[in-house]
Amino acid sequence: MERAEVHMCQPIFPAHATHRGELSAGQLLKWIDTTACLAAEKHAGMSCVTASVDDIQFEETARIGQIISIKAKVNRAFSTSMEVGVKVTVQDTLTSVQKLISVAFSTYVARPVGAEKLNLRPVKLESAQDHLEHSLASERRRIRLDHEHVFKTLMQESNVEEDHCDNASDTEEDTISTDLTRVQSIELALPPHANHHGNTFGGQIMAWMETVATISASRLCHSYPTLKSVDMFKFRGPSTVGDRLVFKAMVNNTFQKSVEVGVRVEAYNCEEWTKGQVRHINSAFLIFNAVNDKGELLTVPRVKPTTKDGLRRYHGAIARRRIRLARKYILSSKEDTPSSDLWDRSNQAYFSYSNVATLTVLAAKCGWEITSTLDNIKIFTHEESDILSVKVEMQVRISSNLAFFLLSDFRLRRQWDRHYLTCEVVELVNEDEKIYHITSPSVNSNKPKDFVVLVSRRQPCKSSDPYIIAVKSVTLTSVPPFPHYCRNEILCAGFLIHNDGNTFCTVSYFNQVTSGVLPYLAANLTGSSKSIGDTASACIRFLEMESSKINSTFK
Repeated sequence: MERAEVHMCQPIFPAHATHRGELSAGQLLKWIDTTACLAAEKHAGMSCVTASVDDIQFEETARIGQIISIKAKVNRAFSTSMEVGVKVTVQDTLTSVQKLISVAFSTYVARPVGAEKLNLRPVKLESAQDHLEHSLASERRRIRLDHEHVFKTLMQESNVEEDHCDNASDTEEDTISTDLTRVQSIELALPPHANHHGNTFGGQIMAWMETVATISASRLCHSYPTLKSVDMFKFRGPSTVGDRLVFKAMVNNTFQKSVEVGVRVEAYNCEEWTKGQVRHINSAFLIFNAVNDKGELLTVPRVKPTTKDGLRRYHGAIARRRIRLARKYILSSKEDTPSSDLWDRSNQAYFSYSNVATLTVLAAKCGWEITSTLDNIKIFTHEESDILSVKVEMQVRISSNLAFFLLSDFRLRRQWDRHYLTCEVVELVNEDEKIYHITSPSVNSNKPKDFVVLVSRRQPCKSSDPYIIAVKSVTLTSVPPFPHYCRNEILCAGFLIHNDGNTFCTVSYFNQVTSGVLPYLAANLTGSSKSIGDTASACIRFLEMESSKINSTFK
């Protein structure tokens, strides 16, 4: 079966561009959705509709005469939906220089004809990158499902300070009422806007949304706004040919040199209109920069809400910006810069994604070199950009689900790892996320070390996937550094557990070595100590002993 991949190239003509000669962001959104939908339908073998589009960041601006290249590929198929990854680049025809514009992830739902039962076939994985994106797709899905909960948590926090914010907005000078930025537009969905089933293309709706949002932002800035990012598009219902689509846009808040515009899309047909009924199709939040004729960023005016709904939107923009900044910082952390991020429950989905994704990427790297082989134990190392990583692969006589249960409870680790003096749960986030405080003995007569780590565990979505236990340092205000310990960090560590049958599994432990961890491993890597091998042997004995206890209990 041919891979579900589509590559589209488009030259940028004046009809696709703004008055400044730059590619319209709405046009680009249409092309992205079209390409991604074709990839989804190629995999599903049937019509598909856009369910959501993850947050999109636009890194570059394309201009008339350049060529847009869009590559879309299905990363993972669930029962009725698919994640499609999209990469957009722009090429200058004169210099052949290519630049990345955006990487996006969209979700599409297959629409079978009639009452046909649907269960999409798995994606064919050919390369290491295919396997990596396939693994991360399930983690990105968790973020989508958790998105509304995260936002509601932040809004509840902001409501506590609502009165103070309200009073402040009334007294500030040089602020502009958000009512002055209201824009409403209406479009009639015609056959050219729809697929062969008569459903309006999601990309077309997104393009119309970008148009009204741009007008709204320009009323505030009195300049030419440029779309820089879009918060998640989520389609709440279908639109069909003949619908009247009403687009309502208004500036929610401003942040020095950026503007957030909220857009709401409602649909109705003639019959619904006479009954006063409308359907909520979509809502999204678009972030613009204001630029002058030279393309220089401008400081935008402050705004103030004048209604209760406006105040809610004002606070909502602050919450979404908080999520965006945390997500950008957490997910763009450089591998060669160990840094503990400040833990915040409102952004726990992105912390967890970063934790699991970092371990998954480390495990998928090429170039692991075996350094020693013991009984049922293999030790590998990997060097890249002066970063040393260690992998310990263990063959264990235990079921993979039981190994997952035992290894994911770090309080049990003292029974087999002598580098753990104490280990306690300091915050129970949920059943899959815990934060531990760990202490380790001193090395070379230095202070004993301690760590505050987030442990994220994941069960496999299907039998061929591994169990994952990811470990990453975080900063927790309730556990500050102690004077009698040397606070250290774990950049990336954890376990991948593969099922080898009912009573066997392969446990792979990974650790991306930082200066704090290196003293515990350095002697072993030079051959003068057997600490890694001894710890791995102790781990195997612990797992198999616990398995025997459980089996004997149920005999």
